[in-house]
Amino acid sequence: MEMPVPNPAVLARKARVVERLSAVLPASAVIHDERETRAYECDALTAYRCPPMVAVLPSTTEQVSAVLRICHEEGVPVVPRGSGTSLAGGALPTADCVILGVARMNDVIETDYDNRFIRVQTGRTNLSVTGAVEADGFFYAPDPSSQLACAIAGNIAMNSGGAHCLKYGVTTNNLMGVKMVMMDGEIVDVGGAYLDAGGLDLLGVICGSEGQLGVVTEATLRILHKPEGARPVLMGFDDNEVAGACVSDIIKAGVLPVAIEFMDRPCIEATEAFAHAGYPMCEALLIVEVEGSDAEIDHQLELIMEIARRHNPVELRQSKSAEESAAIWLGRKSAFGAMGQINDYMCLDGTIPVSSLPHVLKRIGELSKEYGLKVGNVFHAGDGNMHPLILFDANKPGDLELCEAMGADILRLCVEVGGCLTGEHGVGIEKRDLMHVQYAHADLEAQMAVKDVFDPQWLLNPAKVFPLDASDARRQLPVAAE
Repeated sequence: MEMPVPNPAVLARKARVVERLSAVLPASAVIHDERETRAYECDALTAYRCPPMVAVLPSTTEQVSAVLRICHEEGVPVVPRGSGTSLAGGALPTADCVILGVARMNDVIETDYDNRFIRVQTGRTNLSVTGAVEADGFFYAPDPSSQLACAIAGNIAMNSGGAHCLKYGVTTNNLMGVKMVMMDGEIVDVGGAYLDAGGLDLLGVICGSEGQLGVVTEATLRILHKPEGARPVLMGFDDNEVAGACVSDIIKAGVLPVAIEFMDRPCIEATEAFAHAGYPMCEALLIVEVEGSDAEIDHQLELIMEIARRHNPVELRQSKSAEESAAIWLGRKSAFGAMGQINDYMCLDGTIPVSSLPHVLKRIGELSKEYGLKVGNVFHAGDGNMHPLILFDANKPGDLELCEAMGADILRLCVEVGGCLTGEHGVGIEKRDLMHVQYAHADLEAQMAVKDVFDPQWLLNPAKVFPLDASDARRQLPVAAE
């Protein structure tokens, strides 16, 4: 088979861009060899791949500014990238783009315990933020399952949450300020070492904007005192819907656990084989954790366990040691990796009202039978952030497409019951064409008008978030086929 002949104009354009980028960055920070750029061809949504034209790894805000200025002048699209853990294709390149990775920007810039904040470069991983302050009795609350690897940059882009977001909120509730570089290279500061800055809520617009508005290089994050103690309880049930009803009743009772996590039998079996956490073999498992003094914990858990008893649990087990608590959470944190050992899967991210959990779980079971694809459910049940894992065979023709169709039906279901398309993974390319399901044309126009202000040429993170038919008139460049 003959290899395609490279287009001379494309080669010349790439050579010019590489030359200009190499003038403002160290040689090791400009990656343009085709074999090496393949390391950046996808993120955690591995079903779609496309090597970028160039990848750059700046170390400072000033270097990011220089890169964006060059790309702006050359009309080259830029895809910001944190750690590449996006499950929605948020960092998927196009063939004509520059990947701008912040992995080398991982310093702690300032820590202020009196005012309870830490300022970091956004390439720093989520877990290492807590690592920088935990010896002094503090922690950073948002804790996505990928917290060992995911970067603060990506957390801000997707407004990530985690198991403990029920009590502490998601990224937007813990983000105080950012330093951001605009597409033309201008550096701006939004917010700062205080909460609720006056004027327009630009920080609220930036958090969750998926790299559409600028590249965030520094973040001021709220840190909190560690609680006196924490203790989880395991609840096993014979039925997914009964477990969902238990979650709904806990929330209705006015009790506020720090976390309520849900796992069904496929996830329990895979996780137990992988992590050996001591989970009961049942149809549905809840992990409910509370925090506070010993007296507070005892009081809250007694109320929660009394609610659970009304739903006839097959197991109700309160942790009795720090080691047992760690094992319980190790199992939950290992769930995605454990499922990946037994099957290819697509992880969804829809959000629903907690009261709709029983109905939605029942309907997901029905869709599983209709499509002939197994589903593992593991999610943040306390705030209704669903993460169904649809199992499929990537090597079987048509299976991926069948999986995507089923996933679209589940996300439509989330919107139908009053929820939304995403809770923390973002829209990316995965849910891009489903945005019409949740938003009317006027709603999308309003959102795209905001992008017009920040990125008039639409060069930042192309082909993400907005349906192509809605954004076609605004985009300056055609979108390559994925």
